[in-house]
Amino acid sequence: MTDSTGEHKDPIKVMVVDDHPMWRDAVARDLSESGFEVVATAGDGEQAVRRAKAAVPDVLVLDLNLPGKPGVQVCKEVVAANPAVRVLVLSASGEHADVLEAVKSGATGYLLKSASTEELRDAVRRTAVGDPVFTPGLAGLVLGEYRRLASEPAGPAPAGGEPGAPRLTERETEVLRLVAKGLSYKQIAERLVISHRTVQNHVQNTLGKLQLHNRVELVRYAIERGLDDE
Repeated sequence: MTDSTGEHKDPIKVMVVDDHPMWRDAVARDLSESGFEVVATAGDGEQAVRRAKAAVPDVLVLDLNLPGKPGVQVCKEVVAANPAVRVLVLSASGEHADVLEAVKSGATGYLLKSASTEELRDAVRRTAVGDPVFTPGLAGLVLGEYRRLASEPAGPAPAGGEPGAPRLTERETEVLRLVAKGLSYKQIAERLVISHRTVQNHVQNTLGKLQLHNRVELVRYAIERGLDDE
């Protein structure tokens, strides 16, 4: 999916999931003509999960309104089966609840179907390397929700620790701060003079400790605690 430097190897493998055949075919065709490798398509939830496991796309372009199994459930199952798969939701709905549910289910980005073909291409490229991508306005919504969650009590305090505060190592905190600033894994590796793989390991360890699911949530967590301002 990505090489040792964190850059994505071409072509990016994409799978398109939508229950409207004409729309699905048009998106697949546009992406294919733009240099992406469309490895599979699907028209319902069950088919989407099955084909995603077989085709192993880099990016799953996913509609939420699917027959058989809703898109958020597809997202959860696909990401659980292979956390390396990035999910870009492409939906007609800009409803707050839909956006938040998609992100909490593991989606890296959320784009409205009103987006232009060029916006979609750019979103797929950015999603492939793990960058959070949102239709303008939706990013603020997601950040607002994490601000709300971050202000809530986080449960009993660990012995001798701040209430609800997970224990991160100094290096994990340092990596988290750089993720929050928007640096890529490659840039973080260069900044800290460590390998790209080590950066990935620190991020995965941090996600586990914070009980977060993906880099989008990690960024929100860091921003809430002011780590991006330091």
